[in-house]
Amino acid sequence: MVKALAFLSTRMRKPFYMRIFDSHCHLDDKSYDQDRKAVLRRARDTRVQGFMVVGINLPTARRAIEIAETNDGVYAAVGVHPHDAAQCSDDVLKALADLAGNDKVRAWGEIGLDFNRMYSPRDVQEKWFERQLALAAERGLPLIFHERDSAGRFLEMLQAARLPSLQGVVHCFSGNRREMEAYLDLGLHIGITGIVTMKQRGRELRALVPDIPEDRLLVETDAPYLTPAPERNRARRNEPAFVKSVLLKVAEIRDTPPEAMADITWRNTCRLFGVTDS
Repeated sequence: MVKALAFLSTRMRKPFYMRIFDSHCHLDDKSYDQDRKAVLRRARDTRVQGFMVVGINLPTARRAIEIAETNDGVYAAVGVHPHDAAQCSDDVLKALADLAGNDKVRAWGEIGLDFNRMYSPRDVQEKWFERQLALAAERGLPLIFHERDSAGRFLEMLQAARLPSLQGVVHCFSGNRREMEAYLDLGLHIGITGIVTMKQRGRELRALVPDIPEDRLLVETDAPYLTPAPERNRARRNEPAFVKSVLLKVAEIRDTPPEAMADITWRNTCRLFGVTDS
């Protein structure tokens, strides 16, 4: 209640316009090929004004940049996902490093470790994860991380890398309190997806959301995946417009007005990715 009253008092002093930033989506996905413009229009109609389109390999990184270059408020990330690590090479990383010079590229990712489905062997994932950490540091880019079932190896590698300045986000966080605190201790942000809206799957996550520092919190869709609960009955494909449902649930859990939560996550995302907060 105190937060709500304080925000309302501030709002009475100056006009306020809600802006939402979807900090992680895959608008390059082929499921959007027939209606990408309509998807962006629907997102803007729900106050989504910022989009980070995240590559998972060289072809998707190129498509992400193309989308970003032709749409206002859209930015791109380049990198090789752990699922695609088996197809990575020195030539691929060189091409990605060249793409990273584009002004629309504001992050390196999505990179990390995934020992759940094992689409790429563990040692291969680790090799290219380590190499990409170094490349991102050379380019001065924040990182977008993917971690699943690495049993502590992801954290171990981050800590061993001893990067002079580690900035990034653990996207689609669904870990435990110990893991969350370790990420926060490293200076990382926490990305919250539609999982937080799901009754059973999101139970533990909802318990952790209030303890994420205000300045480390991001909201995202991971579209076309992880459609939030409010939309799941009518839409199988997730899209950036649905990030508003994630925002509303996070605001409810943290007892914060939605407009204030939108402003907090907008500013956090802009700051992390070096986007002008206009």
